[in-house]
Amino acid sequence: QVQLVESGGGLVQAGGSLRLSCAASGRTFSSYVMGWFRQAPGKEREFVASISWSGAGTYYSDSVKGRFTISRDNAKNTVYLQMNSLKPEDTAVYYCAAQGRASSVPDYWGQGTQVTVSS
Repeated sequence: QVQLVESGGGLVQAGGSLRLSCAASGRTFSSYVMGWFRQAPGKEREFVASISWSGAGTYYSDSVKGRFTISRDNAKNTVYLQMNSLKPEDTAVYYCAAQGRASSVPDYWGQGTQVTVSS
């Protein structure tokens, strides 16, 4: 069982930056692929970014590529999402997710943190 707790959301002006954190419980954090997803009002949840177990591999949606950076610290059981050059369309609830090696979809989800970008 893995519990995920996100933090770092808030209100920011367009062009600003935020860093989200996701703290994970459990001793097997390094065995999970970690990802960030988001859901805007009235829209489906969408993939934002993911990072491999070692941190060597990162993947981004086209909408955030070049602006967002995902990273992880396995010693602290934490994954981060640095968000720069934020746009109003980035407004959403951001969710952290953990996916085991044998899974094709995330196994665990955090409760979400709200990010609001004003124009």
